[in-house]
Amino acid sequence: MLVMSVAQPVEVDRDVVDFAIVGKWMDEQGLPTGEFTGVAPLGGGTQNIMLRFTRGGRDYVLRRGPKHLRAKSNDVIRREARLLGALTGTGVRAPEVIAACPDETVLGAVFYLMEPIDGFNPQNELPALHAGDPEVRRQMGLSAVEGIARLGAVDYRALGLDDYGKPEGFLERQVPRWLGELESYAANDGYPGPSIPGVEQVGDWLDRHRPARWTPGILHGDCHLANMMFRYDGPQLAAMVDWEMSTIGDPLLDLGWQIATRPEPGTTGAALVGKLGEAGGLPTPEEMVAHYVRFSDRDLGDITWYTVLACFKLGIVLEGTHARAFAGKAPTQVGDFLHAITLELFEKAHRLIE
Repeated sequence: MLVMSVAQPVEVDRDVVDFAIVGKWMDEQGLPTGEFTGVAPLGGGTQNIMLRFTRGGRDYVLRRGPKHLRAKSNDVIRREARLLGALTGTGVRAPEVIAACPDETVLGAVFYLMEPIDGFNPQNELPALHAGDPEVRRQMGLSAVEGIARLGAVDYRALGLDDYGKPEGFLERQVPRWLGELESYAANDGYPGPSIPGVEQVGDWLDRHRPARWTPGILHGDCHLANMMFRYDGPQLAAMVDWEMSTIGDPLLDLGWQIATRPEPGTTGAALVGKLGEAGGLPTPEEMVAHYVRFSDRDLGDITWYTVLACFKLGIVLEGTHARAFAGKAPTQVGDFLHAITLELFEKAHRLIE
Protein backbone atom coordinates (compact mmCIF):
# COMPACT_ATOMS: atom_id res chain seq x y z
CA MET A 1 0.00 0.00 0.00
CA LEU A 2 1.32 3.44 -0.96
CA VAL A 3 1.38 5.85 1.96
CA MET A 4 1.63 9.53 1.06
CA SER A 5 4.11 11.44 3.19
CA VAL A 6 3.14 14.85 4.49
CA ALA A 7 5.82 17.50 4.14
CA GLN A 8 6.42 19.50 7.29
CA PRO A 9 6.30 23.27 6.54
CA VAL A 10 9.75 24.66 7.28
CA GLU A 11 8.33 27.64 9.18
CA VAL A 12 6.48 25.46 11.71
CA ASP A 13 8.23 23.69 14.58
CA ARG A 14 7.32 19.99 14.45
CA ASP A 15 7.18 20.01 18.26
CA VAL A 16 4.38 22.57 18.03
CA VAL A 17 2.35 21.16 15.12
CA ASP A 18 3.42 17.94 13.42
CA PHE A 19 1.55 18.05 10.12
CA ALA A 20 1.97 14.33 9.54
CA ILE A 21 -0.04 13.71 12.70
CA VAL A 22 -2.57 16.44 11.87
CA GLY A 23 -2.99 15.06 8.36
CA LYS A 24 -3.64 11.52 9.61
CA TRP A 25 -6.14 12.83 12.19
CA MET A 26 -7.93 14.94 9.55
CA ASP A 27 -8.18 11.90 7.30
CA GLU A 28 -9.82 10.00 10.16
CA GLN A 29 -12.36 12.83 10.50
CA GLY A 30 -13.31 12.51 6.84
CA LEU A 31 -11.92 15.92 5.92
CA PRO A 32 -10.39 16.63 2.48
CA THR A 33 -6.99 15.04 1.94
CA GLY A 34 -3.84 16.27 0.19
CA GLU A 35 -0.80 18.40 0.83
CA PHE A 36 -0.81 21.33 3.23
CA THR A 37 -0.28 24.64 1.47
CA GLY A 38 -0.29 28.31 2.40
CA VAL A 39 0.71 27.61 5.99
CA ALA A 40 1.02 30.87 7.91
CA PRO A 41 0.98 31.81 11.61
CA LEU A 42 -1.73 34.19 12.79
CA GLY A 43 -1.20 36.71 15.54
CA GLY A 44 -3.63 36.94 18.42
CA GLY A 45 -4.24 38.48 21.79
CA THR A 46 -2.85 35.50 23.66
CA GLN A 47 0.13 33.16 23.64
CA ASN A 48 -1.98 30.43 22.06
CA ILE A 49 -0.79 29.27 18.65
CA MET A 50 -2.88 29.70 15.51
CA LEU A 51 -1.90 28.52 12.05
CA ARG A 52 -3.83 29.09 8.85
CA PHE A 53 -3.49 26.59 6.00
CA THR A 54 -5.23 25.06 3.01
CA ARG A 55 -5.75 21.37 2.37
CA GLY A 56 -7.83 19.67 -0.27
CA GLY A 57 -9.24 22.99 -1.46
CA ARG A 58 -10.52 23.99 2.00
CA ASP A 59 -9.11 26.67 4.29
CA TYR A 60 -8.60 26.10 8.00
CA VAL A 61 -7.22 27.72 11.12
CA LEU A 62 -5.66 25.39 13.71
CA ARG A 63 -5.63 26.62 17.32
CA ARG A 64 -3.72 25.06 20.22
CA GLY A 65 -2.06 26.18 23.43
CA PRO A 66 1.44 27.70 23.56
CA LYS A 67 4.55 25.62 22.81
CA HIS A 68 5.31 25.47 26.52
CA LEU A 69 1.90 24.52 27.86
CA ARG A 70 0.68 26.16 31.04
CA ALA A 71 -1.14 24.16 33.71
CA LYS A 72 -4.59 24.78 32.24
CA SER A 73 -3.75 25.31 28.55
CA ASN A 74 -5.34 22.07 27.35
CA ASP A 75 -8.46 22.59 29.45
CA VAL A 76 -8.83 26.13 28.06
CA ILE A 77 -8.64 24.98 24.44
CA ARG A 78 -10.93 22.02 25.17
CA ARG A 79 -13.52 24.37 26.71
CA GLU A 80 -13.22 26.86 23.85
CA ALA A 81 -13.82 24.16 21.27
CA ARG A 82 -16.84 22.90 23.17
CA LEU A 83 -18.41 26.34 23.50
CA LEU A 84 -17.75 27.43 19.93
CA GLY A 85 -19.10 24.15 18.65
CA ALA A 86 -22.27 24.65 20.69
CA LEU A 87 -22.70 28.21 19.39
CA THR A 88 -22.69 27.11 15.75
CA GLY A 89 -26.03 27.97 14.19
CA THR A 90 -27.12 30.34 16.97
CA GLY A 91 -26.32 33.54 15.08
CA VAL A 92 -23.66 34.54 17.59
CA ARG A 93 -20.65 36.06 15.82
CA ALA A 94 -17.96 33.55 16.74
CA PRO A 95 -15.48 31.27 14.95
CA GLU A 96 -17.07 28.10 13.58
CA VAL A 97 -15.45 24.86 14.69
CA ILE A 98 -14.88 22.32 11.90
CA ALA A 99 -13.45 19.54 14.08
CA ALA A 100 -11.84 19.29 17.51
CA CYS A 101 -9.32 16.93 19.07
CA PRO A 102 -9.83 17.00 22.86
CA ASP A 103 -7.24 14.23 23.35
CA GLU A 104 -3.88 15.89 24.05
CA THR A 105 -1.97 12.64 23.41
CA VAL A 106 -2.59 12.89 19.65
CA LEU A 107 -0.55 16.04 18.98
CA GLY A 108 0.86 16.68 22.44
CA ALA A 109 -1.77 19.37 23.02
CA VAL A 110 -5.52 19.75 22.60
CA PHE A 111 -6.34 21.49 19.31
CA TYR A 112 -9.22 22.33 17.04
CA LEU A 113 -9.79 23.40 13.46
CA MET A 114 -12.03 26.34 12.67
CA GLU A 115 -13.20 28.29 9.66
CA PRO A 116 -10.99 31.30 8.90
CA ILE A 117 -12.61 34.64 9.71
CA ASP A 118 -12.87 37.15 6.90
CA GLY A 119 -12.15 40.29 8.84
CA PHE A 120 -9.57 42.46 10.58
CA ASN A 121 -8.51 43.08 14.15
CA PRO A 122 -8.80 46.83 14.91
CA GLN A 123 -5.84 46.66 17.26
CA ASN A 124 -3.50 46.00 14.35
CA GLU A 125 -5.34 47.31 11.31
CA LEU A 126 -7.87 49.96 10.33
CA PRO A 127 -8.83 49.94 6.63
CA ALA A 128 -9.35 53.23 4.82
CA LEU A 129 -13.15 52.86 4.99
CA HIS A 130 -13.06 52.65 8.78
CA ALA A 131 -10.18 55.07 9.35
CA GLY A 132 -11.76 57.80 7.25
CA ASP A 133 -15.30 57.87 8.66
CA PRO A 134 -16.10 58.39 12.36
CA GLU A 135 -19.66 57.19 11.77
CA VAL A 136 -18.31 53.84 10.55
CA ARG A 137 -16.25 53.60 13.74
CA ARG A 138 -19.29 54.48 15.87
CA GLN A 139 -21.24 51.72 14.13
CA MET A 140 -18.35 49.32 14.80
CA GLY A 141 -18.76 49.95 18.52
CA LEU A 142 -22.51 49.44 18.31
CA SER A 143 -22.09 46.21 16.32
CA ALA A 144 -19.77 44.92 19.07
CA VAL A 145 -22.46 45.72 21.65
CA GLU A 146 -25.05 43.87 19.58
CA GLY A 147 -22.70 40.89 19.43
CA ILE A 148 -22.41 40.55 23.20
CA ALA A 149 -26.14 41.20 23.68
CA ARG A 150 -27.00 38.36 21.30
CA LEU A 151 -24.53 36.10 23.10
CA GLY A 152 -26.12 36.88 26.46
CA ALA A 153 -29.57 36.11 25.07
CA VAL A 154 -28.67 32.54 24.05
CA ASP A 155 -30.26 29.74 26.11
CA TYR A 156 -27.14 27.94 27.31
CA ARG A 157 -29.14 25.05 28.72
CA ALA A 158 -30.65 24.32 25.31
CA LEU A 159 -27.09 24.06 23.98
CA GLY A 160 -26.12 21.47 26.59
CA LEU A 161 -23.85 23.89 28.47
CA ASP A 162 -25.38 23.52 31.95
CA ASP A 163 -22.02 22.48 33.40
CA TYR A 164 -19.89 24.99 31.49
CA GLY A 165 -19.76 27.31 34.51
CA LYS A 166 -21.07 27.76 38.03
CA PRO A 167 -23.60 30.59 37.93
CA GLU A 168 -24.75 30.08 41.52
CA GLY A 169 -23.06 32.76 43.60
CA PHE A 170 -21.25 34.18 40.57
CA LEU A 171 -21.61 37.82 41.59
CA GLU A 172 -20.91 37.10 45.26
CA ARG A 173 -17.62 35.40 44.35
CA GLN A 174 -16.18 38.22 42.26
CA VAL A 175 -14.67 40.56 44.87
CA PRO A 176 -13.06 37.90 47.11
CA ARG A 177 -11.93 35.94 44.05
CA TRP A 178 -10.04 38.86 42.55
CA LEU A 179 -8.71 40.27 45.81
CA GLY A 180 -7.30 36.78 46.43
CA GLU A 181 -5.72 36.86 42.98
CA LEU A 182 -4.12 40.21 43.78
CA GLU A 183 -2.70 38.83 47.05
CA SER A 184 -1.23 35.85 45.20
CA TYR A 185 1.04 38.16 43.19
CA ALA A 186 3.23 38.52 46.30
CA ALA A 187 4.78 35.19 45.30
CA ASN A 188 6.67 37.00 42.54
CA ASP A 189 10.20 37.81 43.72
CA GLY A 190 10.88 41.54 43.86
CA TYR A 191 7.24 42.61 43.53
CA PRO A 192 6.73 45.35 46.14
CA GLY A 193 2.99 44.82 46.28
CA PRO A 194 0.14 46.49 44.40
CA SER A 195 0.49 50.26 44.17
CA ILE A 196 -3.17 50.73 43.25
CA PRO A 197 -5.02 53.45 45.20
CA GLY A 198 -8.41 52.48 46.59
CA VAL A 199 -8.58 48.78 45.75
CA GLU A 200 -10.32 47.91 49.03
CA GLN A 201 -12.65 50.91 48.70
CA VAL A 202 -13.82 49.77 45.27
CA GLY A 203 -14.22 46.20 46.52
CA ASP A 204 -16.31 47.39 49.50
CA TRP A 205 -18.54 49.45 47.20
CA LEU A 206 -19.08 46.47 44.92
CA ASP A 207 -20.07 44.26 47.84
CA ARG A 208 -22.50 46.86 49.23
CA HIS A 209 -24.19 47.59 45.89
CA ARG A 210 -24.28 44.13 44.35
CA PRO A 211 -27.45 43.50 42.28
CA ALA A 212 -29.92 41.27 44.10
CA ARG A 213 -31.36 39.64 40.98
CA TRP A 214 -29.85 38.61 37.69
CA THR A 215 -30.25 35.94 35.02
CA PRO A 216 -27.37 33.59 34.12
CA GLY A 217 -26.11 33.39 30.56
CA ILE A 218 -23.00 32.88 28.47
CA LEU A 219 -20.24 35.34 29.31
CA HIS A 220 -17.36 35.99 26.89
CA GLY A 221 -15.33 37.37 29.78
CA ASP A 222 -12.80 39.49 27.89
CA CYS A 223 -14.78 41.26 25.19
CA HIS A 224 -12.77 44.44 24.64
CA LEU A 225 -12.48 45.58 21.04
CA ALA A 226 -9.03 44.02 20.54
CA ASN A 227 -10.79 40.65 20.90
CA MET A 228 -13.20 41.48 18.08
CA MET A 229 -12.80 41.15 14.34
CA PHE A 230 -14.73 43.33 11.91
CA ARG A 231 -15.70 43.07 8.27
CA TYR A 232 -13.60 44.83 5.67
CA ASP A 233 -16.62 46.10 3.73
CA GLY A 234 -18.46 47.74 6.61
CA PRO A 235 -18.70 48.29 10.36
CA GLN A 236 -20.28 44.92 11.16
CA LEU A 237 -18.75 42.57 13.71
CA ALA A 238 -17.29 39.52 11.96
CA ALA A 239 -16.50 37.49 15.08
CA MET A 240 -15.65 37.67 18.75
CA VAL A 241 -12.39 35.82 19.38
CA ASP A 242 -10.22 34.67 22.33
CA TRP A 243 -12.85 32.92 24.44
CA GLU A 244 -10.42 31.82 27.17
CA MET A 245 -12.33 33.58 29.98
CA SER A 246 -15.79 32.45 28.87
CA THR A 247 -18.15 30.88 31.39
CA ILE A 248 -21.75 30.81 32.53
CA GLY A 249 -22.19 33.93 34.61
CA ASP A 250 -23.85 37.32 34.36
CA PRO A 251 -23.67 38.53 30.73
CA LEU A 252 -24.09 42.14 31.84
CA LEU A 253 -20.46 42.02 32.93
CA ASP A 254 -19.60 41.81 29.22
CA LEU A 255 -21.41 45.11 28.63
CA GLY A 256 -19.68 46.62 31.65
CA TRP A 257 -16.39 45.36 30.20
CA GLN A 258 -17.06 47.08 26.89
CA ILE A 259 -17.86 50.35 28.62
CA ALA A 260 -14.88 50.09 30.99
CA THR A 261 -12.45 49.42 28.11
CA ARG A 262 -13.95 51.93 25.68
CA PRO A 263 -10.86 53.54 24.11
CA GLU A 264 -10.49 57.19 25.01
CA PRO A 265 -7.87 58.95 22.85
CA GLY A 266 -4.96 60.23 24.88
CA THR A 267 -5.14 57.53 27.54
CA THR A 268 -2.80 54.57 27.94
CA GLY A 269 -5.78 52.24 27.77
CA ALA A 270 -6.59 53.39 24.23
CA ALA A 271 -3.39 51.68 23.12
CA LEU A 272 -4.97 48.31 23.97
CA VAL A 273 -7.07 48.77 20.85
CA GLY A 274 -4.21 50.25 18.83
CA LYS A 275 -5.36 51.78 15.55
CA LEU A 276 -9.01 52.08 16.54
CA GLY A 277 -8.10 53.53 19.94
CA GLU A 278 -6.05 56.24 18.26
CA ALA A 279 -8.83 57.12 15.80
CA GLY A 280 -11.66 57.40 18.34
CA GLY A 281 -15.21 58.15 17.23
CA LEU A 282 -16.74 55.25 19.17
CA PRO A 283 -20.21 55.37 20.74
CA THR A 284 -20.69 56.88 24.17
CA PRO A 285 -21.52 54.62 27.13
CA GLU A 286 -25.09 55.94 26.96
CA GLU A 287 -25.37 54.96 23.30
CA MET A 288 -23.93 51.53 24.08
CA VAL A 289 -26.51 50.90 26.80
CA ALA A 290 -29.37 52.13 24.58
CA HIS A 291 -28.21 49.81 21.79
CA TYR A 292 -27.87 46.79 24.09
CA VAL A 293 -31.54 46.96 25.11
CA ARG A 294 -32.57 46.59 21.46
CA PHE A 295 -31.34 42.99 21.60
CA SER A 296 -31.90 42.06 25.24
CA ASP A 297 -34.67 42.10 27.83
CA ARG A 298 -32.21 42.36 30.74
CA ASP A 299 -32.63 45.11 33.33
CA LEU A 300 -29.76 47.58 32.89
CA GLY A 301 -30.53 49.63 36.00
CA ASP A 302 -27.28 48.47 37.63
CA ILE A 303 -24.97 48.89 34.62
CA THR A 304 -22.71 51.23 36.59
CA TRP A 305 -22.07 48.39 39.05
CA TYR A 306 -21.06 46.04 36.22
CA THR A 307 -18.76 48.71 34.76
CA VAL A 308 -17.05 49.19 38.12
CA LEU A 309 -16.67 45.42 38.50
CA ALA A 310 -15.10 45.28 35.03
CA CYS A 311 -12.59 47.99 35.99
CA PHE A 312 -11.81 46.14 39.23
CA LYS A 313 -11.42 42.69 37.66
CA LEU A 314 -9.49 43.70 34.54
CA GLY A 315 -7.26 46.03 36.54
CA ILE A 316 -6.26 43.17 38.83
CA VAL A 317 -5.76 40.78 35.88
CA LEU A 318 -3.40 43.25 34.17
CA GLU A 319 -1.51 43.87 37.42
CA GLY A 320 -0.50 40.21 37.31
CA THR A 321 1.83 40.88 34.39
CA HIS A 322 3.28 43.87 36.24
CA ALA A 323 4.04 41.60 39.20
CA ARG A 324 5.58 38.91 36.98
CA ALA A 325 7.80 41.53 35.34
CA PHE A 326 9.49 42.19 38.70
CA ALA A 327 10.41 38.50 38.85
CA GLY A 328 11.74 38.53 35.28
CA LYS A 329 8.79 36.47 33.99
CA ALA A 330 7.51 39.23 31.70
CA PRO A 331 9.12 42.23 29.94
CA THR A 332 9.44 45.25 32.24
CA GLN A 333 8.09 47.59 29.54
CA VAL A 334 4.95 45.50 29.12
CA GLY A 335 4.47 45.28 32.88
CA ASP A 336 4.75 49.05 33.27
CA PHE A 337 2.37 49.65 30.36
CA LEU A 338 -0.30 47.35 31.81
CA HIS A 339 0.16 48.81 35.30
CA ALA A 340 -0.58 52.26 33.84
CA ILE A 341 -3.82 50.87 32.38
CA THR A 342 -4.68 49.32 35.77
CA LEU A 343 -4.33 52.75 37.39
CA GLU A 344 -6.60 54.29 34.73
CA LEU A 345 -9.22 51.57 35.26
CA PHE A 346 -9.28 52.19 39.01
CA GLU A 347 -9.46 55.95 38.44
CA LYS A 348 -12.52 55.32 36.26
CA ALA A 349 -14.01 53.08 38.96
CA HIS A 350 -13.56 55.81 41.58
CA ARG A 351 -15.24 58.39 39.32
CA LEU A 352 -18.20 56.07 38.86
CA ILE A 353 -18.74 55.38 42.58
CA GLU A 354 -18.39 58.98 43.78
